[in-house]
Amino acid sequence: MASKMLMGDIPELMENILKHLNNEIYSLYSCALVNRHWPTPLITLAFKLFLESGAILHKFGLYKSEFLKLEILHSLEQNVQFYSRLQHLSLDIISNFGIENIAKLLRILAKNTTEISALRLVFHSKYASELIHTLLPALIHFIKSQEQLRKFIINCRDGCPTEFYSIISALGSQKDTLQEATLEDCAFSEEFEALNNCKNLETLRILDCDAELLKILLNNNISTLEISHYQIDVPITVQILEKIGILLQRLKIETRIVIREESLLLEALKSFCPNIIYLYITGIGLSTQLLELIGNLQKLQFLSLGYAHQTPNEERKIRAMQFAKILPSTLQYLDIALDLPNNLLLSFIDILLDHCNAPLKKLLISSISLTYKKNTKALIKYCARIRTLNYVGIVYYCSLDYDIRNELEKYVTLVPYEHIVVNC
Repeated sequence: MASKMLMGDIPELMENILKHLNNEIYSLYSCALVNRHWPTPLITLAFKLFLESGAILHKFGLYKSEFLKLEILHSLEQNVQFYSRLQHLSLDIISNFGIENIAKLLRILAKNTTEISALRLVFHSKYASELIHTLLPALIHFIKSQEQLRKFIINCRDGCPTEFYSIISALGSQKDTLQEATLEDCAFSEEFEALNNCKNLETLRILDCDAELLKILLNNNISTLEISHYQIDVPITVQILEKIGILLQRLKIETRIVIREESLLLEALKSFCPNIIYLYITGIGLSTQLLELIGNLQKLQFLSLGYAHQTPNEERKIRAMQFAKILPSTLQYLDIALDLPNNLLLSFIDILLDHCNAPLKKLLISSISLTYKKNTKALIKYCARIRTLNYVGIVYYCSLDYDIRNELEKYVTLVPYEHIVVNC
């Protein structure tokens, strides 16, 4: 089923879209109301045409509340079939403008569709009491009206009033269905304890939130955990790993500075998380303790590392060789292009590949590394020796010299980094 996005840059595009959909209007899958170059009246008109066309919508994103006019809301009330199968709803709430119309939209949807599987809420600024008293009850009612909400995302970019976290409490109505939750820029509130009652919650992402929030999110069923913050609170993270580590399969820890108490974190990973298949970690040195951890992860398939320069110069070459030798035989994916240009392994691509026996299918590196002849030769030798490597993802792919690209593509497919990167 094709996905048609209502987000063109010129008015002529609307006519082309309508012509294109003339014979397949029922294939309209997703619609996003955004502000590019179209004037608001034209956006409103185009949306009404789609709404009244007989199409059935599955995904809807509202990124500018000014598009949500009363005439559109009236058309929605008259054309229930258009959104009767809606599964993904995304709302970016930028200001108090249009709050009453957004609340009305939520009430209309709550009345006529109960099959939303993914809900994304983004709050861009601090709000007056009007927003809390008008929008909050509609949001809570909408959440409680759903029967199969599986994925929930809340992003409080400039801070949310604590009253808004009653939205989280409302998720208690989804305790049998919710599988994934993403919390971003959220302050601490005991309301988040409601997530612990969601017995099927398996994926939890805590991004730039208060560290204290981690203490109350100890659901035993979590198999995928992502923690991102400027400075990782290691003691609290260790408590989490001790609680859920045995079931943990995918872990991402991302920080913008060197991890303090690194040894404590690595010891916790080694002790509590034996079943990791995906590990992404930044701000960490290539220590012997890290090498021991990786060597012990006998189910590891995906590894992404970003290093701080904590290893003395004379030891780096030796550590790179040791790293290559301990990579488990289960490893299929290796990303050593994080934290460019400070990723020390990029200086020793030749050493790594010459001593690596892991059957990698995807390797992600920087184009800078391939400007050195020793590294391109090592990559060719690895391809010939192991015969499993299918793709090499290149950061700064466009800057890679044509002759180097032509030589390497006799042995392996080169692609831009973003085309094959695997996220948690």
